[in-house]
Amino acid sequence: MPSLSIGAWLRAGAVLAVVGLLTFTHWNAYQRGRTAVLQRLQSDRITILKDGKEIDHEVLEADDLDLCRMLGGCLPEHEPR
Repeated sequence: MPSLSIGAWLRAGAVLAVVGLLTFTHWNAYQRGRTAVLQRLQSDRITILKDGKEIDHEVLEADDLDLCRMLGGCLPEHEPR
């Protein structure tokens, strides 16, 4: 085993402690960010499903004129002659 002074061992220990702390904080921040993104995606998915259900409900109850409006309007130049 190499013969190092106490100061060298303390510096090596400090470097290892800093590397360990940086590793832990990086991992912790990554996990928190991952969790936040997953929660956001889940809430967006629920909103999209709710909106889709609402749209389907509107479409099912719509008559021809309402369907035409939902599609952007029925213009006479697009009708077959």
